[in-house]
Parts: sequence; structure tokens; C-alpha cells
Amino acid sequence: MVVGDVTTGTDVLIIGAGPAGYVAAIRAGQLDLDVTLVEKEAYGGTCLNHGCIPSKALITATDVAHDARNAEEMGIHADPAIDLAGMVDWKDGVVDQLTSGVEKLCKANQVNLLEGTATFTDEHTARVSHSGEGQGSETLEFEHAVIATGSRPIEIPNFEFGDEPVLNSRQALALDSVPDSLVVVGAGYIGMELASVFAKLGTDVTVIEMLDSILPGYDDDLKRPVKQRANDLGIEFEFGYTASEWHERADGEGITVAADPIEETAADGGSAEAVEGETGESLELDAEKVLVAVGREPVSDTLDLESAGVETNDRGFIETDSRARTNVDHVFAVGDVAGEPMLAHKGSAEGQVAAEVIAGEPAAIDYQAMPAVVFTDPEIATVGMTESEAEENGFETVVGQFPFRASGRALTTGESDGFVKVVAEESDGYVLGASIVGPEASELIAELGLAIELGATLEDVASTVHAHPTLSESVMEAAENALGHAIHTLNR
Repeated sequence: MVVGDVTTGTDVLIIGAGPAGYVAAIRAGQLDLDVTLVEKEAYGGTCLNHGCIPSKALITATDVAHDARNAEEMGIHADPAIDLAGMVDWKDGVVDQLTSGVEKLCKANQVNLLEGTATFTDEHTARVSHSGEGQGSETLEFEHAVIATGSRPIEIPNFEFGDEPVLNSRQALALDSVPDSLVVVGAGYIGMELASVFAKLGTDVTVIEMLDSILPGYDDDLKRPVKQRANDLGIEFEFGYTASEWHERADGEGITVAADPIEETAADGGSAEAVEGETGESLELDAEKVLVAVGREPVSDTLDLESAGVETNDRGFIETDSRARTNVDHVFAVGDVAGEPMLAHKGSAEGQVAAEVIAGEPAAIDYQAMPAVVFTDPEIATVGMTESEAEENGFETVVGQFPFRASGRALTTGESDGFVKVVAEESDGYVLGASIVGPEASELIAELGLAIELGATLEDVASTVHAHPTLSESVMEAAENALGHAIHTLNR
């Protein structure tokens, strides 16, 4: 303890007020625990302030403009003007509404809110340094701690985010003018989502990716419509390259990004492989800005975890068990800092479990029905096991699929690319997994996640009457297709 510090006590110290941390705090407050939530920047964390919410706001806004501009087939002729500063102001308003709501909910559940940076001093004590000159610090003694410090964008050599033309996702979402041209480094979900946003705003976009395809970890049939739509938007791809450096152009008109070809190697975590660049020669790409979107890393190096005895793996993630406990029984970790998948809803689920375990409830985390969504155009959503994963786990499978081009509702929206696929156990029909690429995939996947969670069968899904005309009928038809009696598509 530092001389002059004020020392207070709390049942539960939660570090980080993102979707994992604030959910843990609210749930712990509901369970009559004394809770202190420490946040160094903004309530809602990266997701609400700089990630999930602002990116989806801009995706929606740019979709409105793009759809209006390309609706001649529907008899609509328009050429909307884009005011990016106004669009960002609207996005910021949405963010402010949600973050202020988080603060109010915390206070309503008797959560003590502290602004500052927390570091551990031992297994039951942390110091909170308050921001601002002369604000000082205080010491907190706790019975339990929940680490929810999230993640941050990964920097790559020679592309520091402090350099004006080099953007991370947070900075890209705050631009007040549309760049004429943009190089995106990384074709994962962040890179692909933002590449589409800027392409729809009129930016010339080129994506550099070291692997041989976009969205590593997703099946080729899901990626194919997304890649085709990106091509239609004019997005160009350079596969088999890694960005090496950038420099300002001699004419002062933007920058040049250099990319080097890589040697062919197997890649981790997906069907894509690193491939040698097609020409075998380095590239030089001119652009106004460069967006680095090669992934995120855990924020675990700011906490002095050693003082609390908490261990991390070689990537900096804090490993936990099914009850969100670290190697120290009374210290928990939730959200991105606790490892893949780095999803806001996964963090929220973990936060609830951590709070309930601390309160003595028999809670545990079940990742079996954890959905994943990519908000590309079209959207991709998955839950449970893929067909190959199910077979690797010893299941005899049956698969049903329904194309959106056979959906009356999809056709009336002008978005009919993609399909719904359902994977089930052949012998008894239990739903094991599902994948969707197409309109509103992020919404449709919930029904199939519920089916897995409840142990529902193909017959259960197929016999549930779905309203017509809706996109959700495609889920029913995919289940019927697996059973061999789909009405609006040919059966397998």
C-alpha cells in the first residue's frame, strides 16, 4: 500500500467495463454482492465505443446509401450524397446512448464505479490509479476479482498506429472524410467488414492477405458469396503477401504501401494456407490511407498479474476453466482476455457465469451453442459443429440446405445470395450445427442456436410452423431438406 492511499474493501473487484465486465458487475449486484467496477476509459469498452456498435452503425448507413444507389431493378433511381461527418455524428449518438445506459444500469444495481487503471499488488489487493493530474490512487481489498480487460488491435512492424496515414479499426471508424483510396492489411472479419464499408462509400480498396483466401476459419462455401460481392464492389485482393513498410509519395499525394511475397506454408486455424505471391515480386500500392486489421491481442500486460499469481499462456491470454476461474481460485477472467473466440456475447456469457459462481450458484459455461457472426455483405453466421467437425467427433451426419434464391422473402428484398445449412445426427436427428450466409444471417442463427441448446431434432424445427413470407422459413426448409421432404427446393 502506498502512503496516503485510501483503502477500501469490496466483495468483487471487476477490472474492465466492456460487455464481459459490466455484465458481470450487474449480475453480481443482482445477487446482492458488493461490487466495484473499474474502467480506465469508457463504459461499454471497445465493443460499444470503438468496435461492434459503431462498425455496425456504419455498415447499416453505408448499406442504405449503396442499396438506394443500386435499386434500379426495383424501379428506384437515386444517387445519395454521402456526408461521412454526419454519418459519424449519428454513429456517435448511438454509442453515447448505449454507454450512458450501461452506466445507469450499473448504478441501478448498486455497482460502485471507479474511473482509473487497476493493477494487482497481491492476491487480494489492487491499486487503482485515477486519471488526471493530482487525482492520486487508492487501494482496494477484494474477496474475488474478475479480469475483463479485453483486447487491442495488433500492430505490425513499420505500421505504428500513431502515424497519421496508418489506421487501426478504431481510427477508421472515426474518420470524418472518405479517403479516395485505402489499403487494408488483413482479410479477416474486421478487414472484410471495413473494406466493404469504404468500398460502398466510394473508396478504391485493395486488401493484402498472406493466406490464399478471405476469412480464415470459415468454410469455402460460406466465403464464396462474400468474395463475389466484394469483387462486385470493386475491392481488389493481393493474396500471398505481407505488408512490409510504407512511405509518403514524392508528389505528396498519399502514401505507397510495400508488400512482400511470402513462401508457401500451412496456416493455423482454417482451410486457408499461406501462399507465395503470384508474381514472386514485391508490390507497391498507392493509397491515401492504410488500415491494419491483422487481429487483436489480449490486454493482460497492464495488470501486474504476477503479483496476484495469475498465469497467462504464451500469447498473453489468461486460461480459465468452465467456471471462468483462473489458476487462482478466487480470480476469474472473462471476455477477450480469456481467449478465443473473441466475441462480445461470449464475454457477456462468461461474465454472468463468473458472477454466479462467486455467489455460490452452480453455473458453468457451455460453448456448444455459441454463435459466431461476420457482418460482411452478405452476412455469415455459424453455431455448433460443421459437418466435418461432427464427423471428426464420431457422428454419422445428415445435412440439409436451402438456398435463398428459392425464398420468396429473400427475392423481395433483392438479397438472394447464400443459403441455410443444418447439420444433424443421422440416427436420431439431433441438431449438431448450422451455418448461414445471406441476408439477416446474424438474426436467423439464433433459432438454430436454441435448437442445439434445447437438444431439438430436425423434426422439431421442420414441424414448427414459420410465418410466410419470411427469411426464417429457410431454416425450416433446410431442416425439411435434411429429412428428405423439403417443398421449395429439390431434396438431396
